[in-house]
Amino acid sequence: MENVKENLLYTKDHDWVRVDGDKAYFGITNHAQESLGSIVYAEAPEVDDEFAKGEAYGVIESVKAATDVNMPVGGTIVEVNEDAVDAPEMFNENPWENWIVAVELADKAELEGLLSPEDYKKLLEEE
Repeated sequence: MENVKENLLYTKDHDWVRVDGDKAYFGITNHAQESLGSIVYAEAPEVDDEFAKGEAYGVIESVKAATDVNMPVGGTIVEVNEDAVDAPEMFNENPWENWIVAVELADKAELEGLLSPEDYKKLLEEE
């Protein structure tokens, strides 16, 4: 499976962001799910919860480790992918299609702080 999708933005913590107007979807990258191994649990916030950029909004647990999932940009949760939360192995099967939450963006300018696909490729090469 490919490690970088051209239509997404990325964080240094190996999260992806797909922007759709004033809404953004967040998920974990292929690199993240490979590093974690078999994902056995996912915890997500409630719709209407608000988070600032960098704040932990959920948890992903694998047989190896548990890790917080942090907000790439600030916003209000407008959707939670309950299917993936209920069946967290979906993040291993296809991390690019299985998002965790969708947010209404608080400040679109925060998107400028994310990594482009090219920058994310460089980050992966350095690791």
